[in-house]
Amino acid sequence: MKRWLQIALFIILISFLAACNSEAAGNESNEDGKTVIEYWHVNAETQGGQTVTELVEEFNAQSDTVEVVAKYNPDMYKGLMQNMQAEAAAGNSPAVVQIGWAFMDYFSGNFEYTPPQNVIDEHFPDDATFLEDHFLPNVMDLAKNSDGEQVGVPYSLSTPVLYINKDILREAGLDTDGPQTWEEVKEFSEVIKEETGNYGLYFQEPADNWATQALLESNGASFIKDGQAAFASEEGIEAYQFLTDMIVEDETALHIGWDQGVQSFIDGSVAMAYTTIAQRSNIQDNAQFDVAAVESPAWEGKEVKLPAGGAMLAITAQEEEEQKAAWEFMSYLYSVEAMAEWTKGTGYVPPRHDVSEAENGLNTYLEENEMMTPAINQMDGVVPWASFPGNAGLQAEQMLLDLREQLLEGSISPEEGLKTTQDEINALLP
Repeated sequence: MKRWLQIALFIILISFLAACNSEAAGNESNEDGKTVIEYWHVNAETQGGQTVTELVEEFNAQSDTVEVVAKYNPDMYKGLMQNMQAEAAAGNSPAVVQIGWAFMDYFSGNFEYTPPQNVIDEHFPDDATFLEDHFLPNVMDLAKNSDGEQVGVPYSLSTPVLYINKDILREAGLDTDGPQTWEEVKEFSEVIKEETGNYGLYFQEPADNWATQALLESNGASFIKDGQAAFASEEGIEAYQFLTDMIVEDETALHIGWDQGVQSFIDGSVAMAYTTIAQRSNIQDNAQFDVAAVESPAWEGKEVKLPAGGAMLAITAQEEEEQKAAWEFMSYLYSVEAMAEWTKGTGYVPPRHDVSEAENGLNTYLEENEMMTPAINQMDGVVPWASFPGNAGLQAEQMLLDLREQLLEGSISPEEGLKTTQDEINALLP
C-alpha cells in the first residue's frame, strides 16, 4: 500500500476515534445511568463554597436523571474565564457556569452557549413561563448582552456595604452607627488609628474592580462611556487619590489581599471593611465583637451608584442531554427553597422576586438578620457592572488590577496611572 494512502487511512481512523470519544464524553453517565455534568463556580469556602456543596449534594440525592459535579475556580470570574478559554481550546466545556456581570459581553462573544429559554421551550413545556413568572424584567435584563440577547439567568445579586466593628468605634469615641460619607470614613479612620492603633478601613481587593467602580462612579466618574474606558476623569482620579492617600500617605487603611483583609476585620485589627454583602455570613458567623453592616457611603452631595455584583448562570453544555440536565439543575437552584439557602449561606440578595416574602423562603430569616437590610435597601442605586466590549475584556480587567497594585503600593500617581491605563485599554477596544 502506498505511503500516502496509509497516512490518509490513519488520519481517518484517528478522526473517527476522536469523534467517538467526543460523543461519549458529551453524553457521560454514571453507574446509575444519570447524565453527569459539571457546574463551574467561583465560591470559596468563605463566600458560599459550603453552600454550593450542600445544594449540589441535595440536588443529586433527589434527581433520578442528573448528577452534578461542582468545580471551584479561584481568582473569581476572571479566573473562571481563563479556565473556560483553556477548556474551549481543548474542545471541552462545563454544562453550567457562573458568569460575572463584568464579563457578560466577553463571554457571549467568545464562547458557545444556549439561552436558557431555548432549552426550556424545546424540552420543558411545563416551565415555559418560569422566567417570566418569577423574575422582574429589570433583573432579567442584567443577564442580557449589549445585543439584547438573554445570555443566562441572574443568580447572585450583591452590592458593597460597610461592615463596622462597633466596639472599636465605641473605644475611639465615634458614632457607633458608622460613617455615612467617604469623607467621614477618612475622618473615622484617622481617629481610630490615633485612639486605638488599629487600621480604620479595609477596601476589598479581589481579582476584579467591582468595588473600585462603586467608589469612582459614586463620585461622578464613568468606568465606560460610549464603548470606551473613561475612568481617568477628574472625578475618577479624585476618588482613587482618596483611597491611595489613606493607604500610602496616612496609613489608616490596609492594603492586603481579599481573604486576608476580611479576616483582619474578623480578627478585630481593622475597624471597617468595605466589601460585598456576600461576605455577610462569613463575617456574622465568625466575628467575636459587636458587628453591623451599614449602607455604602456616599460622597458628600452626590448620588451613590453601585455596580450590581454577583453573577448569572449560563448553559454552556453542547450536547442535548447535557443541556436538558443543565436546566433541570438550574431550575432546582432557582426554587424558592434553594434560593433561600443560597442567601442564608452567603448574603446575596435573591434575584427571584418572590423569595423574600415566602414562608418557605426568607420571610422570617430577613426579620432576624438585620445585616441583610442595607444591601436590600440600596438596590435602587444599582447600575450595571462595567463590561468592556470586544475581545479585550480579560486583558482590560488585568490591566486595571495591575494598576490598582501600583497605585496602592505608591509606585505611581492616580493621575498618571489612570490616564495611561485608560489610553492603553482604549487602544485595545473596537
